[in-house]
Amino acid sequence: MAEVTAGTKRRARKARYKVKFESLLHEYKNVLIIGVDNVGSNQLQKIRIALRGKAVVIMGKNTLMRKLLRDNIERNPKLESLLPYVIGNMGLVFTNEDMSSLRTVITSFKVPAAAKTGVTAPDDVFVPPGPTGLDPGQTAFFQALNIATKIARGAIEIINEVHLIKKGDKVTSSAVALLAKLDIKPFFYGVIVIGVYEDGAIFPVAVLDITPDDILQKFLNGVSQLTALSLATGWPSQLTLPHYFANGFKKLLALSLAGVYSFKEADEFGKKAASAPKVAAPAVDKGGKKDDKGGKGGKDDKAKEKAKPKEEEPEPEEEVGVGGLFD
Repeated sequence: MAEVTAGTKRRARKARYKVKFESLLHEYKNVLIIGVDNVGSNQLQKIRIALRGKAVVIMGKNTLMRKLLRDNIERNPKLESLLPYVIGNMGLVFTNEDMSSLRTVITSFKVPAAAKTGVTAPDDVFVPPGPTGLDPGQTAFFQALNIATKIARGAIEIINEVHLIKKGDKVTSSAVALLAKLDIKPFFYGVIVIGVYEDGAIFPVAVLDITPDDILQKFLNGVSQLTALSLATGWPSQLTLPHYFANGFKKLLALSLAGVYSFKEADEFGKKAASAPKVAAPAVDKGGKKDDKGGKGGKDDKAKEKAKPKEEEPEPEEEVGVGGLFD
């Protein structure tokens, strides 16, 4: 009798879960796929309270969730993209609100936790230098971990900062023992967002970090590339018309300034150009080098010219004639 009652309760619970799950699938278009590794029930309850009125968090057995998704694929084929993500410790957050702000709320609930042997480290762990409060009898423990220490005021003191655990590595038992002795809880565990489902499409979490300014910048980059392509191929378009008009005006302006003909805009440009102050170019000596004071030569060049000896003019040669017989 007790087994029949337990089975009946289980079937009733599954029936209620099915009704709720299917109603959420058809009521909401957006879903945040979350991972709940090392997350306690108290954290999940706080997240549910924080999201009340904005989103609904639903957990459950993966086999049951996959079955319900398959049963509803005929009515909504877009749900098939969710099936590959129903694996491991995960859950679904149904919402029609802004998913970026909801992601911030969900990931804000984190609690410190001690390291456990065999767990993959989510972050790098550093042990800071300084006194440990441990007695000198435990020096051998630090030597086994290749950690430089010294004895100061009757206690062990770590000399340099130690990179104890690297991100992605398995946590060893010796590292766990050291962190326990130093009373360090290095990790913070909380709900993480794995993926984003929106009307049948699955996106990576990085899309939630894209702002409207980023979208506008990407659009403008695309417009500039399309404009450059149209100009290079000579293909007139709405993007290239301003450039064609600008280049045509430049040619007309050049013809007007050359004196062929004039028009209103060219006359105004000519008046502005005539009234602009003229800047004299710096003087350049014969060797192409600027003088220190902007003139030719300078004092040093003049002094060098004076110091040069003047070339002596050649004396006229005396004409030597052939003497006569009677000279």
